[in-house]
Amino acid sequence: MNTYQPRDSLTAQNAETALQAGLQAISAGQQEMDLALLSNVDSAAVATLLAWKRAAAEKGVSLRFLHVPANLQSLANLYGVDDLLQA
Repeated sequence: MNTYQPRDSLTAQNAETALQAGLQAISAGQQEMDLALLSNVDSAAVATLLAWKRAAAEKGVSLRFLHVPANLQSLANLYGVDDLLQA
Protein backbone atom coordinates (compact mmCIF):
# COMPACT_ATOMS: atom_id res chain seq x y z
CA MET A 1 0.00 0.00 0.00
CA ASN A 2 1.28 3.46 -0.87
CA THR A 3 1.09 5.77 2.08
CA TYR A 4 0.32 9.46 2.09
CA GLN A 5 2.84 11.74 3.77
CA PRO A 6 2.32 15.51 3.83
CA ARG A 7 5.42 17.35 2.65
CA ASP A 8 6.95 20.77 3.12
CA SER A 9 3.87 22.88 3.79
CA LEU A 10 0.44 22.42 5.32
CA THR A 11 -1.18 25.83 5.39
CA ALA A 12 -4.44 27.46 4.39
CA GLN A 13 -3.13 27.58 0.80
CA ASN A 14 -3.02 23.81 0.40
CA ALA A 15 -5.06 22.45 3.30
CA GLU A 16 -7.99 21.29 1.15
CA THR A 17 -5.71 19.26 -1.12
CA ALA A 18 -3.90 17.74 1.85
CA LEU A 19 -7.19 17.03 3.61
CA GLN A 20 -8.54 15.10 0.63
CA ALA A 21 -5.30 13.15 0.14
CA GLY A 22 -5.25 12.20 3.81
CA LEU A 23 -8.90 11.17 3.79
CA GLN A 24 -8.25 8.93 0.78
CA ALA A 25 -5.30 7.35 2.57
CA ILE A 26 -7.39 6.74 5.69
CA SER A 27 -10.14 5.19 3.59
CA ALA A 28 -7.50 2.91 2.05
CA GLY A 29 -6.46 1.73 5.51
CA GLN A 30 -3.59 4.03 6.49
CA GLN A 31 -3.38 4.27 10.28
CA GLU A 32 -0.29 6.46 10.69
CA MET A 33 0.64 9.85 9.27
CA ASP A 34 4.33 10.66 9.25
CA LEU A 35 4.70 14.43 9.56
CA ALA A 36 8.51 14.50 9.50
CA LEU A 37 8.66 16.32 6.15
CA LEU A 38 6.46 19.23 7.23
CA SER A 39 8.29 22.49 7.84
CA ASN A 40 5.73 25.25 7.17
CA VAL A 41 2.42 25.02 9.04
CA ASP A 42 -0.36 27.28 10.24
CA SER A 43 -3.68 26.81 12.02
CA ALA A 44 -5.06 25.06 8.93
CA ALA A 45 -2.63 22.21 9.63
CA VAL A 46 -4.16 21.68 13.06
CA ALA A 47 -7.65 21.68 11.58
CA THR A 48 -6.58 19.21 8.89
CA LEU A 49 -5.05 16.79 11.39
CA LEU A 50 -8.15 16.95 13.55
CA ALA A 51 -10.34 16.23 10.51
CA TRP A 52 -8.18 13.22 9.67
CA LYS A 53 -8.39 12.02 13.27
CA ARG A 54 -12.18 12.39 13.24
CA ALA A 55 -12.52 10.54 9.91
CA ALA A 56 -10.40 7.68 11.19
CA ALA A 57 -12.43 7.48 14.40
CA GLU A 58 -15.62 7.26 12.36
CA LYS A 59 -14.12 4.18 10.72
CA GLY A 60 -13.20 2.72 14.11
CA VAL A 61 -9.50 3.34 13.54
CA SER A 62 -7.06 5.10 15.84
CA LEU A 63 -4.93 7.36 13.63
CA ARG A 64 -1.42 8.06 14.91
CA PHE A 65 0.72 11.04 14.03
CA LEU A 66 4.45 10.37 13.85
CA HIS A 67 7.28 12.91 14.01
CA VAL A 68 5.10 15.93 14.76
CA PRO A 69 7.26 19.02 14.09
CA ALA A 70 7.82 21.38 17.01
CA ASN A 71 6.02 24.28 15.30
CA LEU A 72 2.93 22.15 14.73
CA GLN A 73 3.05 20.84 18.30
CA SER A 74 3.24 24.45 19.53
CA LEU A 75 0.11 25.37 17.54
CA ALA A 76 -1.72 22.33 18.91
CA ASN A 77 -0.70 23.36 22.44
CA LEU A 78 -1.91 26.90 21.78
CA TYR A 79 -5.34 25.64 20.67
CA GLY A 80 -5.55 23.13 23.51
CA VAL A 81 -5.73 20.06 21.25
CA ASP A 82 -2.22 18.73 21.77
CA ASP A 83 -3.59 15.56 23.41
CA LEU A 84 -5.47 14.71 20.19
CA LEU A 85 -2.20 14.64 18.26
CA GLN A 86 -0.65 12.07 20.58
CA ALA A 87 -0.44 8.42 19.58
